[in-house]
Amino acid sequence: MMTRKELDLWVGIFAVIGIGAMLFLSLKVANLASFSAADAYQINAKFENIGGLKVRAPVKSAGVVVGRVGDIRFDNESFEAVVALNIDGRFKFPKDSSAKILTSGLLGEQYIGLSAGGDTVNLKGGDTLKLTQSAVVLENLIGQFLYNKAAEGDGKK
Repeated sequence: MMTRKELDLWVGIFAVIGIGAMLFLSLKVANLASFSAADAYQINAKFENIGGLKVRAPVKSAGVVVGRVGDIRFDNESFEAVVALNIDGRFKFPKDSSAKILTSGLLGEQYIGLSAGGDTVNLKGGDTLKLTQSAVVLENLIGQFLYNKAAEGDGKK
């Protein structure tokens, strides 16, 4: 028969294994384990409005995660948000690529969609994307729709 100390030791071992398994699974679900920043390069993109974009949001191209948002800051001169994108070193994009802030689903998380251009020269670390499209803010769309409906109503009288 096991002593109390042996029983406590085995319970402790299984608890540590369980916590380790939960950590491993949570990293896999969050897709953080597969992307390491060691072989990444950073490019910048300026947006008029980033909506609800957050640091660590995915950067996708053709639906594949090719990087993560590294940093978001405000530019005091152009009054725009500057988003630093950490792109996995395995993926190369032409210099004239464009970035859009998209939403997965109707009210899902926001991410950056990269569309490859046709330039023969590729982006390298420190480059800034010239073509960007800001986030679609639902409140602005609703406001614009209501304004247009009101303008239509005024014209019919």
